Amino acid sequence: MSFLALVSGQLYAESVALPDIAERFGTPCYVYSRASLEAAFDEFERSLAGTDSLVCYAIKANSNLAILNLFAQKGAGFDIVSAGELKRALAAGAAPEKIVFSGVGKTADEMRFALDSGIFCFNVESAPELDRLNQVAGGLGKKAPLSLRVNPDVDPRTHPYISTGLKENKFGVAYEDARELYRKAASLPNIEIRGIGCHIGSQILDPDPFFEAADKMLLLTDRLLADGIHLSHIDLGGGFGIRYTDENEPPIGACLLPILKKLQGRRLKLLLEPGRRLVGNAGILLTRIEYLKTGGTRDFAVVDAAMNDLARPALYGAVHDIVPVTPLAGETRSWEIVGPVCESGDFLGHGRALCLKQGDLIVIRSAGAYGMSMSSNYNTRPRAVEIMVDGSRAHLIRRRESLEALYADESILPS
Repeated sequence: MSFLALVSGQLYAESVALPDIAERFGTPCYVYSRASLEAAFDEFERSLAGTDSLVCYAIKANSNLAILNLFAQKGAGFDIVSAGELKRALAAGAAPEKIVFSGVGKTADEMRFALDSGIFCFNVESAPELDRLNQVAGGLGKKAPLSLRVNPDVDPRTHPYISTGLKENKFGVAYEDARELYRKAASLPNIEIRGIGCHIGSQILDPDPFFEAADKMLLLTDRLLADGIHLSHIDLGGGFGIRYTDENEPPIGACLLPILKKLQGRRLKLLLEPGRRLVGNAGILLTRIEYLKTGGTRDFAVVDAAMNDLARPALYGAVHDIVPVTPLAGETRSWEIVGPVCESGDFLGHGRALCLKQGDLIVIRSAGAYGMSMSSNYNTRPRAVEIMVDGSRAHLIRRRESLEALYADESILPS
């Protein structure tokens, strides 16, 4: 669902005019829609109704406490990849028994924190990690709940930087090695085997790879059962794609119904780890045009947002729809939408046919996922302010950083 609407010649987010947000909070500014966040989560809940399942929001997509709290209130679980994300989830009111800990490089301290917090499960991604987890759990006098993240070698047909389920990717245990590693886990005194998982990639628009991965995981589950290893859950990860420009966004029901049919008759709880699908189209980046540079081989619209605010275009070549807040009637030009960062790769959009003037507000759409969470302070730029709209109200959910805060933790050497 889109939360943007053109009213009396200007864009509104839900029932709040974007020019009013810019005047009150400044730009660049991330704006999220509560209604869109809830609608995205509810789509999963409807598709999973009546099943033993848990939707674990992938915090890496957007880790703002207000968004985490909103999902926690709706009963979500959470997928984390660091102690920092665990701390955030708990601070936002997450139930620790609904948290799964993924990631290839968990430290001993992170394992201790997670065990003491009582999380649902560790998604273990290598044999050395299994050994470390067993040792750490033993030192605490606990048993660590375990699921192996298995790499099913399934092509998700997405950008190579966000493909995670092929043999050449760093993630997970090789499919052909998983059975033996489960046998080892079963022999360790401080490990409790609970489930099996996989995650094949992100921004997946064709559901067939999900089905292929599910088939391979269930086949492995049956082989483990023959070894006397009983699993209580299967985690099929996330990666459900969204519409950025003209993509066909697959309905969640169409993605999940064949999987739910495969699970019929099995006593396996289904875990999912969506991130982008829950927040991507629930957020925008609002920015103002500082200068229009024309007369060269290309025309540039220099805005006050940059690659440090939204890294995806520079990092992945990602394409976001860009629209003016107050559309103008007149001749369009092909504009390069660029920021003030001192890199030639600092762009937000190439060749956009728009009618613009200096001082205009424009919107980079579908920026709710991997926008603010990947932002940086490059060029000593404060990160953007974040706003949540809820009907006719706009709530400040993260203040803009001050310049002084950017170097507050640094020290000058004594003379």
